Amino acid sequence: MPARHQRLIDRPAASDELAAALAAIREELGLDAEFPPAAEAEAAAYAADPRLPEPDRTQVPFVTIDPEGSTDLDQALHLERDGDGFVVHYAIADVAAFVEPGGAIDAEARRRGQTMYAPDGRVPLHPPVVSEGAASLLEGQERAAYVWTMRLDASGDVTGTTLERARVRSREQLTYREAQARIDGSDAMLGLLREVGELRITLEEARDGASLDMPEEEIARHGDDYRLERRELLPVERWNAQVSLMTGMEAADLMLGAGRGILRTMPRPPKGDVRRFRKEVRAIGEEWAEGEHYGAFLRRLDRSKPTTLAILQVARRLFRGAGYTVLDGTAPGGGSDASLIQAAIGAPYAHTTAPLRRLVDRYVLAHCEAIANGRDIPAWASKGLVGLPEIMQESGQVASRLERESIDAVEIAMLRHRIGEDFDAVVVETRKDGATVQLLDPPAEAACATSAEPGERIRARLVEADLAARRLRFEEAR
Repeated sequence: MPARHQRLIDRPAASDELAAALAAIREELGLDAEFPPAAEAEAAAYAADPRLPEPDRTQVPFVTIDPEGSTDLDQALHLERDGDGFVVHYAIADVAAFVEPGGAIDAEARRRGQTMYAPDGRVPLHPPVVSEGAASLLEGQERAAYVWTMRLDASGDVTGTTLERARVRSREQLTYREAQARIDGSDAMLGLLREVGELRITLEEARDGASLDMPEEEIARHGDDYRLERRELLPVERWNAQVSLMTGMEAADLMLGAGRGILRTMPRPPKGDVRRFRKEVRAIGEEWAEGEHYGAFLRRLDRSKPTTLAILQVARRLFRGAGYTVLDGTAPGGGSDASLIQAAIGAPYAHTTAPLRRLVDRYVLAHCEAIANGRDIPAWASKGLVGLPEIMQESGQVASRLERESIDAVEIAMLRHRIGEDFDAVVVETRKDGATVQLLDPPAEAACATSAEPGERIRARLVEADLAARRLRFEEAR
């Protein structure tokens, strides 16, 4: 992280005013962490007497890998060699075992859509007694799970997949840093995660997949103060993400084969957006070879350079238009239809691996388990697809606004002392009333009065940083 940016985030923001601004954002969005009494009572009853499936896979030494302090643990994994290839066991929390279709938890989860993360607390999708307790794949606890078993060849390609509901027991709860240290220390099982992850990244490149791999932008609380902190991803996070992506791709293939389910889709970026991005990259000062796919270009960027985050920020426009597509039996069985592709992944894909935090995953898992075992899809899962894309789109918009406005508030609080200073910036969008610029350092996005065209590099002067109005405004320095 550039030293200048480090000094910026080390300057505490005005805690009382910032806390009030953050609370106001949650209130405006109608976010309330409290659950209706009926949902709490239902959750407590299920948690006290969980419904565990008959198949027992507690002998598989699963481990979880999550951010530090996580308690809602959706996934656990175990890998082993299989000749020249690999076997990947991936356990996903069985939330359906704790939710009565049409019951109080179900109704509240459909109202919320997903867990919302705010700097002053999260608003969970399910009551914590379930999401952080009885359904979470906590270390040493016997839990219900959907267990995926995927066989891979020497190239990392999947050659066979099974899926069952079974009992599991995680052996360890590892943070990303702990897992990375184990891998660096030659841990045999986790070393396979590195091998499989790298193979899957190579396959992603071959299908023209693309990933932003943005540094985590966290609003951290330090006593009564908040600070914006950015952390570069560890290699294990990318490898772990590849296992999740692989599972989502397998889920999509199962549902496409049956013509039933719900996919996560995204169109390829328009050629005009790619041309604009190339111009912006040039203005920022990075070399991008003609003919190189934007996914390959993003993968090779040096994450330690201060300009890289600015490039990743403007690249977000290439990842727009994501949605959900319901398969109702009329869609073609296969992934050749471009409308069924998730373009950033370069293949059909489904949200599958985070049912504690995202509503749609519960329905995907129920569809996939039935399809994989030749059974009828549960009626609740099939009927529940009605209105589900709209629920997920709306909750996704709320989550994005919560994240964006919270980060904006912290940036304003920390930039207020720099009114009148000039910053290097690239114009990323123009409108009748002005433009949006991407600052290079700190890598923030803001409104700016300028006649420059998208992709042009300018000097932007900070003229307003109003926390109460949550407004950050620049003008081009002449």
